Parts: sequence; structure tokens; C-alpha cells
Amino acid sequence: MERVAKSKIYTKTGDRGATSLYTGERLSKTNPVFDALGNTDELNSSLGLAAAACSEDSQIMNIIFTIQNRLMDIGACIATFQSSEDTDKLLKTRFDPSHISVLENWIDILDAALPKLTNFILPSGGEASSRLHMSRSICRRAERSLAALLERQEIDENVFVYINRLSDLLFVMARTMAYRQGKGEVIYQKQ
Repeated sequence: MERVAKSKIYTKTGDRGATSLYTGERLSKTNPVFDALGNTDELNSSLGLAAAACSEDSQIMNIIFTIQNRLMDIGACIATFQSSEDTDKLLKTRFDPSHISVLENWIDILDAALPKLTNFILPSGGEASSRLHMSRSICRRAERSLAALLERQEIDENVFVYINRLSDLLFVMARTMAYRQGKGEVIYQKQ
């Protein structure tokens, strides 16, 4: 069998339960920072699925792709503790608060075109809407995992605010897709 060069995909450095942050600091994979990174990565992947279901709506697709890029930026921020002495890496991973305003603007634009919500709704409204609702739920989990890091002042507060606002946007995007595709939203009915 022909010998090929070792892939750069696997490094084996995490085989004993530790891995590195962007700054090079090695920590146990049980550290809450890796929960936050994993949840953010899962959110990004779920948005990829949502994008596939929204492929006929260029506005929503462009919003999703922009968010996915910002989530990659957020991953770098999470992997660089604010207490780091590596000022170069802190500057490279600084999260611009203007990204929050962009989300708020999208919320306002999309929500203005929707029928007023007068009841709680169940995650519903067709495949595209339901996938965006799933992303919203994962976003809330990511937010909860970031809260622990925020309390310890290990992440930039703007990252936390962005993720909080993102869940609101994903809710409005889910409603938007249901509305644009003519799919009914299921109203919650208390027994």
C-alpha cells in the first residue's frame, strides 16, 4: 500500500481529554468554554440546514449566511478569554458591537411585514420555519452556556448580547418563512 502524508485534520493532541484555546492555553474538554464553543458550532450547523430549506428566499438566505460568518467570529472570541495577556489575539477576535444593530434592524424590517402575534405559537409553519425554530432553540442553549463565561468575565459582553438578539431574530425569521410560504402557524392551546 502506498504511504501518504499525514492529514492535518487530526492532530492527536486532544486524545487525553484536553484541547487548546486560540491563545494556546490547554484546558480540559470539560471546561464550560468548550460547551459554549460546541453549542455555537451546532447552531451554525443547524443554520446550514435551515438555509437549505430557505433556498428560494434570497433575503433570508443572505441573512443566514451573514449570521453564520458572525458565528465563526464569535467562536474565535469565545476561544480567546478576555483575561488573556495576548493583546494581538484579543484585538484580532474583538467583536464589533455594530453587528448587534444589524440584527435589530433585520428584526424590525421582518417583523413589520408580519401579522401581529396575539397568541403563543408552536414551532411549526412548514419545513423552513421549523428548521429556523430549531436553530432558535439551539441559540438559546448557546446563550445559556455563554452566561457562565459572561459571569466570569471570560467573554466580551457584545458576544452575549448578539446571541441573545439572534434568538429573537430567528423567531421572526421562522414566522417570516411560514408567512411567505403560506404555511399556517400552529397556535398553542392550553388544556
